[in-house]
Amino acid sequence: MTIRFAKQEDLQQIVGIYNQAIAAGQRTGDTESVSPECKTQWFESHSAEKYPIIVKQKDASVIAYLTISAHRPGRAALRHTAEVSFYVDFDHHRQGVASALLNYAIDLCPSLEIKTLFAVLMETNTASIECFKSFGFEKWGHLPQVANYDGIEVGQLYYGRRIEH
Repeated sequence: MTIRFAKQEDLQQIVGIYNQAIAAGQRTGDTESVSPECKTQWFESHSAEKYPIIVKQKDASVIAYLTISAHRPGRAALRHTAEVSFYVDFDHHRQGVASALLNYAIDLCPSLEIKTLFAVLMETNTASIECFKSFGFEKWGHLPQVANYDGIEVGQLYYGRRIEH
């Protein structure tokens, strides 16, 4: 398996993995499947030099991806803070894939001049919460009942950590 920066030709597989999370429910704020076309601008807003999309590849397939995204773009005081999120193809859950991506991303942060990483998670996404906690992320915030999934209200949690340089 290989970890590398995403390429444009990975977008369809990335969207397929994301759509699995949407279909499973309560893992992202989206409730309807997305298309590669509607994610093109999002994809292009990331670059290997500052805010990368990192993929884990097995054979010729992308099996997971992680994004490091700008927090409040354009606000200079926040330039060293970024949001991190990951999604793993359901056939590869509980195999250390997310941990490998998160470890890679944390190691990459000093070269990206990122000093603080945080994740925004649905409170029902216990597997991802446990993964972040295992990497030293701590609960920094809670927004109760902000997401509504067909009448089921779910809160969001913020987990964060400082990156040692």
